[in-house]
Amino acid sequence: MKSIDEKLQGELEAAVYRRLVDHLRERTDVQNIDLMNLAGFCRNCLANWYADAAAEHGIELDKAGARRIVYGMDYEEWRAEHQTEANDEQKAAFEASHRDH
Repeated sequence: MKSIDEKLQGELEAAVYRRLVDHLRERTDVQNIDLMNLAGFCRNCLANWYADAAAEHGIELDKAGARRIVYGMDYEEWRAEHQTEANDEQKAAFEASHRDH
């Protein structure tokens, strides 16, 4: 069995990231507030982390560009097509789970 060296680990992690982003692009029914309430991160968090990683490599990537990478389209377009208004239960869960943030 092949061992996982640092290079292969990076390749595997990149593949997992691509699969996660593809999955989230397909699951437009899952709202960001649902992700935040259940997992503590959302598509916007992924975009922020992407921009942070780019910055660590000396690449300037603004918020809109990072979101375009994660969403596969402009954020405003995604919101218009897929985002729904959060209900009271979702808002309450968000407030309860993010008191310390």
